Amino acid sequence: MASDPHDDEDAFRWEGDDSATRPPRPDRAGAALPEGWHAVGKGSEAASVETDEPDPKAGEPRDEEAEPGSHGNVALVSLGLLGGIYLLYTVGWLLGSSRLFAATSFWLEPAAVVPALWVAVAAPALWFGGVLLLTRASASWVRFAWLIVGVFLLVPWPFVIGV
Repeated sequence: MASDPHDDEDAFRWEGDDSATRPPRPDRAGAALPEGWHAVGKGSEAASVETDEPDPKAGEPRDEEAEPGSHGNVALVSLGLLGGIYLLYTVGWLLGSSRLFAATSFWLEPAAVVPALWVAVAAPALWFGGVLLLTRASASWVRFAWLIVGVFLLVPWPFVIGV
C-alpha cells in the first residue's frame, strides 16, 4: 500500500483497511453527506448537493420528544436539586427526631415513638423514590408537581423549630 507521504488521508488509514471483509471507503470528493448534514468551509460547494426530495422524517417527532423517559438539562438539574432537598430533609428529620425523642421520652412509650420517628426519617427518601417510580410514564410537569408538593409536606418541623 504505497501512498504519497503528504497525503492527508494517511492519518485516517491503517494497514489492512482495504480487507475483503470491510466495504470500500468512498472517495472524499464524491462522498455524499447523510440526510440533514450540510458541508461548511473550504470546498464545501462540491460536497453539499441538495436534493429536491422532501425529507421523510420532517413530520416525525425528534428522539427527545418520542421517549417519555428522556429529560433535558434543566429537568436533570432540577431533579438533582430536588433530590438534594430531600436528602437534607432526611438529615433534618434524623437530627430533629433525636431531639424530639429526648423531649418526649418521659411521657410516651419508646416502643411507639421509635418506629414513628424512623418512618419520619425515611419519608423524604421514600417520597422521592416513589414519585420517580410512579410517574415514569407521566409528563415531566406531573413528576415535578408531586416532588414540589413533597417539599412542602415533608418539612422537618422538629429540626426547624428546634425542639
